[in-house]
Formats: sequence, C-alpha cells, structure tokens
Amino acid sequence: MCGITGFCDFTKKSDKRTLINMTDILHHRGPDDSGYSFYKQDDFNIGLGHRRLSILDLSSDGHQPMIFEDYEIVYNGEVYNFQEIRVELEKYNYTFKSDSDTEVILKSYHLWGIDSINKFNGMFAIAIYDKKDKKLFLARDRIGKKPLYYTFINNTFIFASELKSLMIYPTFEKIINKDALNLFLFYGYIVAPYTIFNDCYKLEAGNYLEFNLKDRTLDINSYWSIKKTFLNREIIEENERSLLDRLDNLLTKAVRYRMISDVPIGSFLSGGYDSSLISAIMQKLSPTPIDTFTIGFNEKDFNEANYAKKVAKYLGTNHHELYLPIKDAEPLIFEISKYYDEPFADDSQIATMLVSRLAKESVTVALSGDGGDELFCGYSRYESVVKQQQYKYISKVYSKVNRLFNIDRLSSKIDKKLPKLSYMYSDDTIVNFKYLYTNLYLDGLVKDNSYKIDKKYFDIINLSKNIQEKYMLQDMITYLPDDILLKVDRASMAFSLESRTPILDFNIIEFSMNIPHSLKYKNGDKKYILKRLTHQYIPKEIMDRPKKGFGVPVSNWLHTDLHYLIDCYLNYEYILKQNIFDYEKIKVLLKGFDNRDIYSERFIWHIIIFQLWYEEYMI
Repeated sequence: MCGITGFCDFTKKSDKRTLINMTDILHHRGPDDSGYSFYKQDDFNIGLGHRRLSILDLSSDGHQPMIFEDYEIVYNGEVYNFQEIRVELEKYNYTFKSDSDTEVILKSYHLWGIDSINKFNGMFAIAIYDKKDKKLFLARDRIGKKPLYYTFINNTFIFASELKSLMIYPTFEKIINKDALNLFLFYGYIVAPYTIFNDCYKLEAGNYLEFNLKDRTLDINSYWSIKKTFLNREIIEENERSLLDRLDNLLTKAVRYRMISDVPIGSFLSGGYDSSLISAIMQKLSPTPIDTFTIGFNEKDFNEANYAKKVAKYLGTNHHELYLPIKDAEPLIFEISKYYDEPFADDSQIATMLVSRLAKESVTVALSGDGGDELFCGYSRYESVVKQQQYKYISKVYSKVNRLFNIDRLSSKIDKKLPKLSYMYSDDTIVNFKYLYTNLYLDGLVKDNSYKIDKKYFDIINLSKNIQEKYMLQDMITYLPDDILLKVDRASMAFSLESRTPILDFNIIEFSMNIPHSLKYKNGDKKYILKRLTHQYIPKEIMDRPKKGFGVPVSNWLHTDLHYLIDCYLNYEYILKQNIFDYEKIKVLLKGFDNRDIYSERFIWHIIIFQLWYEEYMI
C-alpha cells in the first residue's frame, strides 16, 4: 500500500519542490520510503512521486519511481498473482532485479501494453509514463479498492491517491461542485466520477486513462465493469454441493493470495459471517495462530466483541480486543476531515479507524470481509424490497397520484406509517419513495442549485428484473467503491495499515454473478451459500445471531454533547457568511431534527460533516 502523485505541467512553472510537497503530504500512506522523479522536457515539466509502505521485497530494489527502458511507474496496491505473471514474462527472456510486483507490472506493460491490465488480479492505482511516445497512463482496479484522482486545469494535468495532494498544487482551484455537494447530502458520500471540486474527478473502477502529452488530449476507457459482467453472465447449471465447493476453492485461493506478505499479517474479526469466514480460511492456511482484531464498546447496544471472541476461541486465533466507552470514539469525528479529503459521512468510519489503529500495533496488513453483503445479498434492505414488492400495484396507483398532486410535502412520518409503500413503481423503474420527501429537504438547500435524482441510479437498477438484484447492482457500482472501500482505505491508511479484501477478488465477483440468485437469498435466508460455507468451518450455533452495523450514535451525540456543532455551524450568521446553503431550508431541517425525524437527523449529520471539512480545507 502506498501513495502516488504526479503532474504534467505545460506552463513549465513547476519545480521539484512542488512534487516533493505533493508526495510527502501522503506520508501516512507510505512512511517507509519516498521517491521523486522530476524532468524538464521541451514542452512540459513532468513529475512522479511515491510514498512507500513496504509489504513485498522490503529492500531498496522495490523503490519507486521504477524505470525500465522508456517506461517509468509509480503504483499503489498489490497485484497478488504477480509471481505467475513473472514466470510468463521470463519465457519472453525478461529478467528481474527485485522480488516486487511493481517490476512485474512495469515489464508486463512493456510487453503487452495497456492490455496487461487484464492479467492483474489485485487492488491497484497505477501511473506509467511512456517517455518515448509521450503518454501517461493511469489505471484503477476492477472494483475500485484503491483511489485515484485527477484533473486537467490551468494547462496542467495532475493526479494523486488523495485529494489533499492535488489541493496543494499551486494552481489547483478549490471551487466546490454544487452537484457533487447535493450527491453528498443525499448519499453521505460522493459518487464517482465526481469529487467535491469542479473539474476534478475520480477515475472510476475498472477504467484506464490515457493522457497524450503531445496533443494534450485525455481518453478514458473501461476494461472491466459490474455492468458488463452482469450482462454477459451465464448461469452455472450445477447442484448446490458443487457450487459450494467452487466457492470454497475460490475463497481459499483468494485468501492465500492475500496472505503473501513480507510483513506481519492479521484479520479484522467482527464475529459476523464475512469476517469470520475469512479468518477461518486464513487459520486453515496458517501453521500458527493468526492475529485477529476486534473493537468492543462497553455499551451493549453497540458491542459485537463478545461474538468475535467466541469465533476466535473456536478457531484458535491470537485474538486482540480493545474495549472502550463509546464516548471515547467521539473525538475521532474531528479527525475525519484530516484523512477523508472530501466530505464523507458514514459514521462506521469511526469504528473502522479504531480497529485499524489497534491492528497496526501488531501487524502491517489486515484482511477484511468487505463485499459479502453486496455480492451475496446480505443487507436487510434487500429483504425489505421483497416484502414491499407485494404492494406493487398499490404503489403504481400511488405513483399516478403523485403526478397529479404534490406529495413531496409528506414527511418521513408517512414512511413510518406506510413502510410497504416506501418503494414506488412507475412502469418498470423503481423509484425509492424516500426520494419524494428527500426532495422536500434537499431541493434548494444548496443555493443556486436544484437537487436532482442521480440518473445513474436508474441506469443501474434497470439491468435486472429481479428487485433484489437491482439494489445489489446499485450497491456494487456506487455504495461499495464510493463508501465501503473508500472508508476502509482511508481508515486503514490513517495508521499506515494495508487492508485486503478476499471476497472482492474479481473471480469471486464473477462467480457470484453466475450462480442462481436463489443461492444468495433462499427461503428468506440472506447470504445463503456464504452462510452454508461458513458452517463448514464454524458451527452454526456460534454464528447465528442478529446482524449489527458498525456505527456509533452520532444522532444522539448531536442532540446532546455535540449540539454545539449545530449552534456553531448552522446558525444564521455562519450560513449567511458561508453563502452555500439556504438558511430557510436549514431551518426546516432543524425543526425536523428537534422532533427526532430520522431523515432530518441524517441530513443534519451530513451538513455538519461538510462544515467540518469546509473548515479544514476551505478557510
């Protein structure tokens, strides 16, 4: 795990000090080593910077930027199958000076060009400078585990692992993108390719970018996507036992890949199915007890550590747990903006930062169970939409009424009284009823910008006729990369810890697409096949329990000890001076907040997170 950055400056005003500053602000992503390449060409200055967290080949042979003939690379991530690719390259008479995957990536590109990316199984953000053809290639892994930002503004192309690196480039313009802000206010995160700033973007998962330095053109292409994988799927016609064995083999291979490391490695263990299964397979593959890590809270409603302890005891792991009052998590709210460069309001980031800090005391790499819910139908909302589907015809009538009458004025209390109507049908398109009163709260909240439902949402959910698959696909394309994976990347990197996600091996993603949906949700049992596999490793009686989240009670805190944040950042004078939000809309939200309206509480939390970010980076 590392941090990368760089620029192509056609004004030729940049210098190496600029590159060093952009690179070293990513120190937390790579505290072990740094590298800087700066060149003055006839038409431009170019810089490539790298911060290294040493995982494979701890020697200086793995130093970046790395050069081979006319190519130079800076790279963040891990390509787990690099040893197999290396053997293949050796057949073409390539020799290697290091035992790093970086050298394999660089020489793969030298031989196969951009098509080499299809060979890589891993998580990565790659930048390769082609000196001969004067091109810069950027590539991001299939599901979006590793971040990569870019902008082409003021005659300079800039890229980096995190926005903070772009922000300190002298000519970068920090102008808030109000459309992106609206996305954040609704989702609690910003959906790719957008960022919080105008003319600045995330390279989307499964994409590569070619920047031609001769004519200054930028071209983006997709080499893999959830959408294409789903549309090209072929359902495997095998019995359940056979598919269960296949999944076991795929997960075992994925875990074995991710246990390749020259530094200590462990596992996050919540006691839920996904992390327990990953920990069990790790222990199967390890000759000694693996290290597992859990955060526990003293308050029963927020504590899962006792479940994790039972799993750890059964597996025989070297278990580490830290109990603390949940109030001790509260101060981390003020660290969020430091590590999450744009507004990000998933409160489970706080617990994720705590468990990452605990793990870093013993290991440098930790495996997680992320992805199981999205791939195998694990969230409770997937179950809810099935129950709501029986009200399809009532919902169609309701949708027609909505065209005639303004029901946007309905509050979330209606959703409590009529939960079965919370998903509306209009023709073949599902419209989340929550959007109706979301518009009431969000439309016009950002000044001079009307709130619009993200059209990408509808494009995704219309890929399938199965109502659960619709929402699973949406989560895989938006929520998974832009919330879950971003959250874990920043939380772990805050403490220079590498997090790896075996369930999101692309072979497992493709397998999940090609098995019958009835093996994911069967007779009301979510994650059916994943649970069955887990029971082969851990007794069912240990695993069966109600599913909990990984969050903290931020709404309660805002009503009590943290209410001063509302007083400070949402008062009339501050809002007027800031000139971003409409204060009359803020007042509507505050009234709902005082009445414990859950959607008002949610949006107030999002605004507070934005204000804390704004104070960190814009003032």
